[in-house]
Amino acid sequence: MEDYIVRAVTKDGHIRAFGAYSKATVEEARKRHDLSPVAAAALGRTLTGAAMMGAMLKSEDDLITLQISGDGPIGTVMATADNTGRVKGFVGNPSVMLPPSKVGKLDVGKAVGDGVLTVVKDMGLKEPYAGQVALQTGEIAEDLTYYFAASEQVPSCVGLGVLMNRDDATVREAGGFIVQLMPLAPEEVLSNLEENIRSISSVTDMLSEGRSPEQIIECILKGMDVEFTDRLPMQFYCNCDRDRIEKALISIGRQELQKMIDDGEPITMNCHFCNTDYTFEIDELRGILKKIR
Repeated sequence: MEDYIVRAVTKDGHIRAFGAYSKATVEEARKRHDLSPVAAAALGRTLTGAAMMGAMLKSEDDLITLQISGDGPIGTVMATADNTGRVKGFVGNPSVMLPPSKVGKLDVGKAVGDGVLTVVKDMGLKEPYAGQVALQTGEIAEDLTYYFAASEQVPSCVGLGVLMNRDDATVREAGGFIVQLMPLAPEEVLSNLEENIRSISSVTDMLSEGRSPEQIIECILKGMDVEFTDRLPMQFYCNCDRDRIEKALISIGRQELQKMIDDGEPITMNCHFCNTDYTFEIDELRGILKKIR
């Protein structure tokens, strides 16, 4: 199954939902950053959540960034997505290793620790919108649920999951959902939704059973008239290239660039999001220096 995001609404307009299958996207991130299992789970959940939130944006030029800043050993977890299913991200400590949690699962909450979740929406306005909430558990899904309620005043339920293979530490399954109540939704709709959510298993369990994002949403919205409105591919995508890195070198100014040239060694610039290295030889640096007025 290829990675994708699906949008859905109930025909009465009281609920909207997003589902994602993200195995290949999370595996690509794991390989690019050489992630430990718990780091892959943390980043994978964040990538999946960001991609679904990106699907809520209206324009292809809009971007959303999730930044999780905790005091745990993983450091910062960051993901950026647009509204076409493209997402990228990184963690501060990709090699973090922790024992399993009390229930035998990857302990993402302990890896993240206490801190804050910041959501930045860049929608082409003069200033990006930024909302920030305290982390509730560090498990990502619960923190996004709290963010929607506290910062956007939208009652929501978020489920995210990444399951790793024990033998080779590759990604076995990954995906998630976001379900949101619209304004003026009747109390009985909320009651039905809460009952359905209590009855479902975890995201990774449902994916392991072979359920698609559509089937997961149908389980959550059981007894409601669901309409799937859109489906878009999801992928790990970074828009870095040599031209962008060259512009970054130009931005540091003549003095710093001249110091690099005087050192007489090539320099290597790394993109944090995709872990791609760009090496510039001395002659290339001299050429860049000439472009600075």
